[in-house]
Amino acid sequence: MFITDIKRVIDQVSREKGIEPEVLVNTLKEAIISAARKKIGPRADIEVHYDNKTGEVEVFHFKEVVEEVEYPDSELTIEEGYEYDPECEIGDSLGIRIDTEEFGRIAAQSAKQVIIQKMREAERNAIYDNFIHKKGKIINGIVQRFDRGSIIVNLGQAEAVLRPRDQMPKENYKRGDRIRAYVLDVLEESKGAQIILSRTHPEFVIELFKTEVPEVAEGIVTLRGAARVPGVRAKVAVSSSDSDVDPVGACVGIKGNRVQNIVQELRGEKIDIVQWSPDIARFVCNALSPAEIARVIIDEDNRSMEVIVADDYLSIAIGKGGQNVSLACEITGWHLEVTSEAEYSRELKEGYDTLMKLKGVGLPLAETLFKGGYSSLLDIAEAEAEDLIQITGFEESRIREIMDEAKVLLDEELNGPGPDQTLEKPEGDEQLREDEES
Repeated sequence: MFITDIKRVIDQVSREKGIEPEVLVNTLKEAIISAARKKIGPRADIEVHYDNKTGEVEVFHFKEVVEEVEYPDSELTIEEGYEYDPECEIGDSLGIRIDTEEFGRIAAQSAKQVIIQKMREAERNAIYDNFIHKKGKIINGIVQRFDRGSIIVNLGQAEAVLRPRDQMPKENYKRGDRIRAYVLDVLEESKGAQIILSRTHPEFVIELFKTEVPEVAEGIVTLRGAARVPGVRAKVAVSSSDSDVDPVGACVGIKGNRVQNIVQELRGEKIDIVQWSPDIARFVCNALSPAEIARVIIDEDNRSMEVIVADDYLSIAIGKGGQNVSLACEITGWHLEVTSEAEYSRELKEGYDTLMKLKGVGLPLAETLFKGGYSSLLDIAEAEAEDLIQITGFEESRIREIMDEAKVLLDEELNGPGPDQTLEKPEGDEQLREDEES
C-alpha cells in the first residue's frame, strides 16, 4: 500500500489529536476511493475494507457483467467476467481486488492530500465538539502570545483568544503565565473552532462562586444573577432553599475566606453579596445596601421605582460615579431613581402646590392625585379621564372640568394669560377648597 504501517499512523493521530479512530478510517477510505477514481474513472464503484486488528487495507473495484460494454470503468463483458468468476452471469456485479500500487505516484499524492485535508477537518470538528460543552464554564490555560491587544491562550488541544474588551483593566500578563477565564463562546469557522474567553463577563463571577461555595454546588444556595463594573465592583444576588442556611454567609465564608479568594482572582474587585427576595421592593433595598432606604414608590407598568433614602445616605446609595445604583438597576432589572428625603419633600411640596392651583383641589385631593402618579398640570391635562375618575371617585363632568382647567393653566404658563383671563381665582374658590378638604 502507498501508506506504510497505516494502523500505527491512525493510532498515533487519534491519540495526539483526540480524533476517534473510526473518523480517521473513514477519511482513509474516502481518500483511497478518490485516488482510485482518478486512476480508473469517475464512474468506478470502489469499496475499501480496513482490518482494525492488522491495519490491512483491501480495495475492490466493482463492475457489472454486460453483453456490450459502454462504460469501461464500471462494466465488463461476460468473457472478462469469467476470468474472475467462471460462474458469473449477465447482470452480476463482480468485485475485483486491485493493488493500490497501480494508482501511481500522482494518485497516491492526491490520496495523501485528501487524507491530510480530511484529518484537519476531523481535528477541527473534534476541537469544536470537545469545547462546545465547556461554553459557560471556567477554563485554565497558559498565555502563549499576544496579537494586536488580544491574548492568545494555549488550552492544550486548542488555542483561545481573550480580546481586549474581555480583559480586566490594569491586568498585565507575560508569556507563560497561567490564566483563568470564562468560555464566552465557541464558534465553528472554516479555519477551525474559535474559542472566545472573557474575564469581564458577569457570569465569570457566578462560576467562581460555584467553585468556591460547596452550598452552591449542592443546590442549597442559588446564584440569582450578577452585575459588574470589571475590576472595580460587582453585585451578586443569592438565595437559599434551606431556611437554616444563610446564603450571604455561605458565600462570604468563615472570616470572609471564600469571597476573598474570588476577590483575589478578580484583582481586588469589590463584591457585594445581596440577599435576593421575591418582594421586589425588599430586593431593591438589599441591592442598594449599605444605604438605608426610607421608602420606595413603585411603578409596575414601567418597571421603575423611586427610592427615597435618608439625606446622609444619598451618596452611598448612588455610589462613586453612580456605580452602586447602576449595578442595583442591572441586578434587579428595574429602573431606579434615588432621591434624598429632603429633595423628595421639596418635590412633594412643589407637586402639591402645582395641583392646588386647580379650582376645588385642596390638600387631600392633591395628595390623592400625587400618590396616583399625577404630580403636575401636564400629568392632569394628558391623563385618561377614566383613570382620574377611578382615583378620585368624582363624576366625569367634574373630572373634565379639572382637566380642561389644567390645559388652560398650562397654556398660560407657556404663553401668558389671555386678554380676558386673570391668574386670580374667583372668591368662591376658597370655599370650594374648604368644602373639599372637609
